[in-house]
Amino acid sequence: MTATACADAGQVRSRGRGSGLLVQAIVLVVMALLVGATIYGLPEEAHRHLLVLDVLVGVLGLALMPVLVRWPVPAATVLTVLAVISPAATPTASAAALQVAQCRPFRLAAVIGTAGVAAHAVQGAWRPSASLSYPWWLVMITVAYAALVGWGTVGRIRRELVASLRERARRAEADQERRVAEARLAERTRIAREMHDVLAHRLSLLATYAGALEYRPDAAPEKLSAAAGVVRTGVHEALDELRQVISVLREDDDTGTRPQPTLGDLDRLVGESRDAGTPVALDNRVGTGEPPAAVSRTAYRIVQEGLTNARKHAPGAPVTVVLDGAPGEGLRIELRNPVPVPAGAAVVPGAAVVPGAGTGLLGLTERVGLARGEIEHGLSPSGDFRLRVRLPWPT
Repeated sequence: MTATACADAGQVRSRGRGSGLLVQAIVLVVMALLVGATIYGLPEEAHRHLLVLDVLVGVLGLALMPVLVRWPVPAATVLTVLAVISPAATPTASAAALQVAQCRPFRLAAVIGTAGVAAHAVQGAWRPSASLSYPWWLVMITVAYAALVGWGTVGRIRRELVASLRERARRAEADQERRVAEARLAERTRIAREMHDVLAHRLSLLATYAGALEYRPDAAPEKLSAAAGVVRTGVHEALDELRQVISVLREDDDTGTRPQPTLGDLDRLVGESRDAGTPVALDNRVGTGEPPAAVSRTAYRIVQEGLTNARKHAPGAPVTVVLDGAPGEGLRIELRNPVPVPAGAAVVPGAAVVPGAGTGLLGLTERVGLARGEIEHGLSPSGDFRLRVRLPWPT
């Protein structure tokens, strides 16, 4: 039975039920042979009148072996008491000490082992061995129980170590899966943010031009051709920018094969918005110093998103863009546009409010937070929509 695992340690559940029963049956047969050999080897003259007692003790010990797997300490206690009465309980009591050492803490196993030595000391006193003197009998029993308890303890420690390593590996695998899931989520968020920043601006321009074509179908052919050419060019540029975004996202270090737009590209960005019918006033008060590349790219995306939002929610309304700052002071960006469109604003024919998902400002807030900047947006006292951002600009 000692060859089987502790039921409360979970090893019986780990192996198949049929194989577990087979192992228990084999161990029970082996123990029965040992008990029979012990009874057969007792001196006939001295122990003949105790033969019935030995047989009963041996049978009772074998009957307790299945209990030893489930409740090792109570079964070991009973078997140790039986070892005081008859040598027929010695094999099963020894197996019980080993089982307790395999399944229970060392202190409890040491108590059972000490009790086993004491029980056999009493047994050897009133039923002495024919081949060993009493002192040598005590030495043999002490060494045997020490070996059993030590062997069982080493097995238990090894089993607990293996279980601990398996649990650690399981947790490490779970942590790895969690980190992979978080990385995928972060990558999806980054892709969504880049897609929004790049495509929302370009597609809003295309929507403005397409609205103009729809509103003026009777325009001169050359004007229709020019507007269609602008739409076609815008589509190609949108596809090109989409390829750039995908190229950037495939890189490991956030650097694409082509340079990303920075503050140096603001004039082109403002020009595109003006061509689409949005009056943009750019007031760039930044000195000759150039902000770091990451700050410059973030600033460009902020202005781009601000112009896109103005085109979506207040088409044709004038937009004011102000940039100011210096190294050590930070880079300040402010965009203003009236809400709703003033009566005197130059509204582009056919330009309708482009529906938005409301994710632009959320993406901006996240982008500014990643840059350790500050963002503020909402209605100003004058009723204009105002977007203010401050980005760090180290000296």
